[in-house]
Amino acid sequence: MFGRETRSRRQLDAAKKLLEQLAVQLNSRVSVRLWDGTMVPLGEQVDEKLFLSISGPGVIGSLLRWPTPDNLLKHYANGHLDFHGGDALTVIEALYVRDSRKRAKKIRKSALFRTLLPFLFESSKSCVVDHTYQGNVLGRDRKQAENLDFIQFHYDVSNEFYELFLDKEMVYTCAYFTDWNNSLEQAQFDKLDMICRKLQLQPGDTFLDIGFGWGSLLCHAAQHYGVQAHGVTLAENQLQYTQEKVRRLGLEDKVTVEIRDYAHLEGKFDKVASIGMYEHVGIDNMNGYMKKVHSLLAKNGLCLMQGITRPGKATMKQFRKVNTERRLLNKYIFPGGELDHIGHLLQTMESNGLEVHDVEGWRNHYMHTCRHWCERLYARREEAIGFVGEEKYRMWMLYLAGCSLAFKNGGARLYQVLMEKHAKKEESCMPPTREHLFAAGVSHDSRRSAA
Repeated sequence: MFGRETRSRRQLDAAKKLLEQLAVQLNSRVSVRLWDGTMVPLGEQVDEKLFLSISGPGVIGSLLRWPTPDNLLKHYANGHLDFHGGDALTVIEALYVRDSRKRAKKIRKSALFRTLLPFLFESSKSCVVDHTYQGNVLGRDRKQAENLDFIQFHYDVSNEFYELFLDKEMVYTCAYFTDWNNSLEQAQFDKLDMICRKLQLQPGDTFLDIGFGWGSLLCHAAQHYGVQAHGVTLAENQLQYTQEKVRRLGLEDKVTVEIRDYAHLEGKFDKVASIGMYEHVGIDNMNGYMKKVHSLLAKNGLCLMQGITRPGKATMKQFRKVNTERRLLNKYIFPGGELDHIGHLLQTMESNGLEVHDVEGWRNHYMHTCRHWCERLYARREEAIGFVGEEKYRMWMLYLAGCSLAFKNGGARLYQVLMEKHAKKEESCMPPTREHLFAAGVSHDSRRSAA
């Protein structure tokens, strides 16, 4: 008993000493709460509401023995490490200090080793994570049938869960902020309408939405632009939700939806949208995807694609090297997902007979979108845990925070690309200017009254 108390006291003293050393170098705005309730500030002017917590000395011991991002994530998912006083993004931004790694390296390794020695053999609690994709997480050399498993792993979590942080139309892609102070609802409405304007939707157009989410774009296009809309998805929950929405809005004669892989689609459409979809396709399958889009478009048909990319590198081999962050994202959140770079995407589009007319970067828009989602999910965390459990709630909170930071620092990008099915030896059917993008269109108030 005496030995255990002595060891516990030594561990607490060591933890405080380590954090005090970090505080000198970092001078952050957060504190750390140790397992006995002691609060150690990581700077001179901390926000007393914001702090990290460590549940026990075994957490430090585990991270010391296995200092990997995966092990750190598992401890967070199990609640052994946690954020307090705000959503994960707020705490991480308060914790952030420029050149923090260089600053931390100023602590002498010999002193660091002596400080950490009391934790080296301390056992830790179980770090099992249940929400893990069990198949080929990278999705390279995938079979087409695997797409169903990939999509359902992420999207069929719970409609009620997604309703907690998405806008009322359940749009789960980047919003468009005509003013950075706009609400998420306004920004998502403006995004839907901008897509319709870019596609120059007209009454009677046949319109296809590949991977239609919860049906927001399909219904918007049918209600306000008079198109005949069809959508395909692999997510059963999204299909059922959209079918009910179509019935509720009385759009059965305008909107149809089905479970179908894009590779098995047939027919011709005047306009096609692929919003937040091609991230799931995989670079090796991108040529086939663009070829399929080309085959689905009528002559001079328009396609709008919106999706996340990463900055390009000198060679494709360097670009496709899988780093730790991507492997974790595939393992726990988006199995089979792979981000291309905009240059390769454009090349693939053009090599399949699609003429690129417009490329617009929306990086800052997605940074703000993810911030809204993070704040909204945190505000309803108790309900979220009730729907999906604490582990999934924590995973999604960290995922949304990480996405916002990735768009902020430029590690992730987002583009909208407008293409036309090129008719050989004929002029394009595009208008002479982009005036149609900014002319008076559907208002948010009229959308509310129509719904």
